[in-house]
Amino acid sequence: MKKALVVGIDNYPSSPLHGCVNDASAFGGIIETNGDGSPNFDVRLVTDVATKSELKGLIIDLFSGNSDTALLYFSGHGFINDLSGYIVTPDAKQNDEGVSMDEVLAIVNSSKAKNKVVILDCCYSGAFGSPKFVTGGSAHIGEGVSILTSSKSTETSLEVNGHGIFTNLLLDALHGGASDLRGYITPGSVYAYIDQALGPWDQRPIFKTNITRFTPLRAVVPQVPLEVLRKLTEYFTSAEQHFPLNPSFEDTNTEKIEHKVIAPFAQQENVAIFKHLQKLQSVGLVVPVDEQHMYYAAMNSKSCKLTALGYHYWRLVKDKKI
Repeated sequence: MKKALVVGIDNYPSSPLHGCVNDASAFGGIIETNGDGSPNFDVRLVTDVATKSELKGLIIDLFSGNSDTALLYFSGHGFINDLSGYIVTPDAKQNDEGVSMDEVLAIVNSSKAKNKVVILDCCYSGAFGSPKFVTGGSAHIGEGVSILTSSKSTETSLEVNGHGIFTNLLLDALHGGASDLRGYITPGSVYAYIDQALGPWDQRPIFKTNITRFTPLRAVVPQVPLEVLRKLTEYFTSAEQHFPLNPSFEDTNTEKIEHKVIAPFAQQENVAIFKHLQKLQSVGLVVPVDEQHMYYAAMNSKSCKLTALGYHYWRLVKDKKI
């Protein structure tokens, strides 16, 4: 069982926002299903939570029980002082700005859920789990916890055209931009995608985790069909092997006399294999040897081989992990 609490707050009396509810709705809509339409997270979307008490109660409820994955997403105002960071609620007042990030971390750490994920799109969100801002001067991120924040503890998080910069990239990542070749999207791959998209002068996302393995946040249709990936060990019986090619692998190869096709040289079994190899080459798993293109490798009877990434997936197939 996977469940998610998705919170977006625009309605702050003194400093309203304009994109947080939209971002929360979009995020909840994406993680509710996988790319093939199958169920993913059971999403509770809550917008414009009025009080600190209500929000804290929702967070406690989310992390109760022993679900496989419990995910908290928050988009709204953040606040920081010398004591802690805070997820701000509309009833904020001086010295009581909202739900303390220390409290949220304690709730998350004590949860019996196997995997706990916290995603914060708010100013100063990097204070979550930071040693400087956790009571006692040390941050303990419990086992199974992953934290992804939109900015460092010293930075604001920006909106552009009514949407958060961070969440826009987060949504792109979940649509498939951060998927591996099997179609899996994890907190780590989402962070890598967002980190690469933001320049050194932009707000910097923060990723913290204490896990032994990544759990997928979402799955999309793989870039390469799994049945083709699994043929890596069939085409390459060892990681160092070169797969020999010849003109019979290229389906356009025919003998012509006076512009008339009189005999095809291509062999359909080889053509089918070659299409698989070209697909694997298109995603960086295979490269032609001594030629720039697979077509010329076939026509000139050269070969192809695994790349370093190809060896990684070859090993996954060999170990029956795909």
